[in-house]
Amino acid sequence: MNAIGTIDRPVTHDPQKLAPMTPSTSEPSGSATSAVTTIGATASRQNRTREMQLIPEAMARAHMHDRLREADAERQAVRLIAARRMQRRAERVSLRARRALAMAVMH
Repeated sequence: MNAIGTIDRPVTHDPQKLAPMTPSTSEPSGSATSAVTTIGATASRQNRTREMQLIPEAMARAHMHDRLREADAERQAVRLIAARRMQRRAERVSLRARRALAMAVMH
């Protein structure tokens, strides 16, 4: 029986018989993960496992960065709205005081 193995169910569990991973050409240069330069399937599989374990951590960091940026923008918008509201209130009070002064001067 010649069945092709998958990642979850490899054909063999012997690390010496597994093919080593090659570096991805789609990965940007200067990324956090270095290119695979070790010799042997065991070291290659260990490197792949480490890289795969770091992916969720990097994604979580990027997600938190986005959420923090959104929260900062939201806080800035709320402060701007409150400042405009206070400015309009101050203008109404100033106008009311002018009218009161004008009425007092006229009578």
